[in-house]
Amino acid sequence: MNGGLLVSIYVFVLAIFAGIELISRVPPLLHTPLMSGANAVSGITLVGALISAGTGRGELSEILGFLAIVFATINVVGGFLVTDRMLEMFKKEEKQK
Repeated sequence: MNGGLLVSIYVFVLAIFAGIELISRVPPLLHTPLMSGANAVSGITLVGALISAGTGRGELSEILGFLAIVFATINVVGGFLVTDRMLEMFKKEEKQK
């Protein structure tokens, strides 16, 4: 195992722990509005996944890039659906005559 891969795994594990700590400390009232900001981050992840899948550095890179594209797309679409549903709750209902 070379040093670059070991550092990448180390950073990945630290990111998992930091993400769990951050998400667990968000109050439920703020969770849905923060979803919109998370969509922007997932959009950036989607761009990175497209670049990773298209670099042509090997079959493993293409497979992992494709999986990253699929998961980031699911995250973006799901986030927009949740945000849209939340915004529907705040719309005033029109009275029927």
